[in-house]
Amino acid sequence: MPESGNYGYKKTDGICDGVCGEPASKAVLTMSRLKCALRGFDFRVLLALLIGVPFLILMIYAHGQKVTYFLRPIWESPPKPFKTIPHYYHENVTMGNLCKLHGWKVRDTPRRVFDAVLFSNELDILEIRWNELSPYVSEFVLLESNSTFTGLKKPLHYKENRHRFGFAESRLTYGMIGGRFVKGENPFVEESYQRVALDQLLKIAKIEDDDLLIMSDVDEIPSGHTIDLLRWCDNIPEILHLQLRNYLYSFEFFLDDKSWRASIHRYRAGKTRYAHFRQTDELLADSGWHCSFCFRYISDFVFKMQAYSHVDRIRFKYFLNPDRIQDVICRGADLFDMLPEEYTFQEIIAKLGPIPSTFSAVHLPSYLLKNVDRFRYLLPGYCRRESG
Repeated sequence: MPESGNYGYKKTDGICDGVCGEPASKAVLTMSRLKCALRGFDFRVLLALLIGVPFLILMIYAHGQKVTYFLRPIWESPPKPFKTIPHYYHENVTMGNLCKLHGWKVRDTPRRVFDAVLFSNELDILEIRWNELSPYVSEFVLLESNSTFTGLKKPLHYKENRHRFGFAESRLTYGMIGGRFVKGENPFVEESYQRVALDQLLKIAKIEDDDLLIMSDVDEIPSGHTIDLLRWCDNIPEILHLQLRNYLYSFEFFLDDKSWRASIHRYRAGKTRYAHFRQTDELLADSGWHCSFCFRYISDFVFKMQAYSHVDRIRFKYFLNPDRIQDVICRGADLFDMLPEEYTFQEIIAKLGPIPSTFSAVHLPSYLLKNVDRFRYLLPGYCRRESG
């Protein structure tokens, strides 16, 4: 105990006393603390942090999207499964029997069929599509814009190549809509704007109640016999999604049979709206083909990557390198270096890596096989593309 009377008491630096065993003067307090702290610090840990933290940031920047997609089963539940309707077809079976097999009745006369599409630059695929559907379609409806969904100015490709489609001219309602070119806007806004305009074009085409309306992108091609079945049969659903075989780059790379966005509608004035999302739970099995990014020229790949609504997938400029794109096509890999968009770890793991080649060209659009010299690049074994 201190003696009675006045006394002074100065607090010492406990940190330095404890670490260095020396009291710190007031003048060098800050430096002494740093010196004492570093005296017991492992510089290998510091070096590891200096290298590891930037590397971790770089890896997250480069592959963060992959991590998000791989963990998708944790944060997102799968959608409600479709009610799949079995699809029966053989060329030697009468339409009356085919309708009966599906639980429907055959009509005295077929419905009119309208095929409506938004067009960008898929000239070859459009030619294959329209020739596949031509015997069954009453009116082709095509809308194109001088703007991509991402606001890039583009030529009117159909208008400039209209001579290629003379067989459809007498049954064509063609429309052109000017782009709005709003910078920084979500691409899906422009896409929706163009789909609303397509609704108006259908009215100009004089579509009526109970006519069949095909809603699908150009590269989502219903088979001709599917449309023939639906136009001849009564009691079919008001809205029916079509299950299409999913191909990438050509008919060499078969991905799966999970393409479902294409749909058939029994038109109802004031009710039917042109859309590209899920509108019913009923799905007709094995109803055609979806050939995504199936282009002749490398330049068309580059254009679509920058033009469609998922432009955010271009994370790096080198994704657009022509040599890289050609290599990706021939390997059946992903243009955007993404993981599969699935809802279970089992499905994600099963689809990791490039798509295996298929050597079957059976049950493809007949017009494609009849004109193989023009469209050989779409068949198995011909992955090389022209530069364009």
